[in-house]
Amino acid sequence: MQRVQENITIEDLKQGSDLLFKKIYEENRDKFINFARKYNLPQEDIIDVYQDAYIIFYNNVMQGKIEKFTSSISTYLFSIGKYLIYDKLKKNNKTINPDFDLSLIRKKEELVDSDLDLNEEELTTEQILLKKHFVSLGKKCQELLSLFYYRGYTIKEIIEASEYKSENVVKSAKSRCLKTLKERINNSNE
Repeated sequence: MQRVQENITIEDLKQGSDLLFKKIYEENRDKFINFARKYNLPQEDIIDVYQDAYIIFYNNVMQGKIEKFTSSISTYLFSIGKYLIYDKLKKNNKTINPDFDLSLIRKKEELVDSDLDLNEEELTTEQILLKKHFVSLGKKCQELLSLFYYRGYTIKEIIEASEYKSENVVKSAKSRCLKTLKERINNSNE
């Protein structure tokens, strides 16, 4: 059955073949559930995560966000699912990478959406500064810092999920983005 997936192209999927999408869903479901058990999530959550990952996969294909597969369909689907698991674990445990405390922003939407109309009185000074200067970063820096610090992606996972080509490029870009953000926050305090 795996060979069927390996021969499927983006063009095949974009034609909207229900049969192909159904095969992909069914061939990966049990494998994903077995894979996800190591994260100690309840079975219902694992199934929800898989379905969400599959929907994201389907939408990415149909909206043209994927031009070609650089890995197998299973790998692509599993990587989406893994990121969703990380998000769920972070949400449940409220843990963030200790190098940089983006937990100062309470919700992902507050971190990413610069148009969000929040009552500034509800935010701490640190949250206001972080929000103000985070949205002043370029789109690539916002995405990179969000993936690494908020969503907990590893450098390799960022490469899979983005346009970066090597670990060194990701590390140096992350370092520059973080340095810029810290400088902007520090300069506004002077």
